[in-house]
Amino acid sequence: MREWFEQLWNQGREDTIDRLLAPGGIAHGLGPQPIVGPEGFKPFFRQFRTAFPNFHVEIIQMVEEGDKVAVVCHVTGVHCGPGMGTPSNANVDFWGMTMGRVSNGQLVEGWNSYDFMTCFQQMGVLPQPSL
Repeated sequence: MREWFEQLWNQGREDTIDRLLAPGGIAHGLGPQPIVGPEGFKPFFRQFRTAFPNFHVEIIQMVEEGDKVAVVCHVTGVHCGPGMGTPSNANVDFWGMTMGRVSNGQLVEGWNSYDFMTCFQQMGVLPQPSL
């Protein structure tokens, strides 16, 4: 999991997907439908990485039990690329969690819960909450 976040998201190394995501690996919670396999995950990665070329994921806490690893993440970046609409040059700062199931050194299933609403509010895509 450390390699996944550091090499894929922080360094932008797309080859990490082929190396660490199992061919039938499933990612839940990143869109309306599960994302399946490396070829399914690459468009999601490219869209985010294009929108946030300096995307950074900091692992705050990690817990392992058996074949599962849970990670609490702090995510920051600047929406300065076209991957998600017109670049807003907005700083984003939000939190999330991933639980992954690992087999033979590859992710075979992942459950994601990230505060994308806050991210989209910071980008100006969604209105800020009124107090």
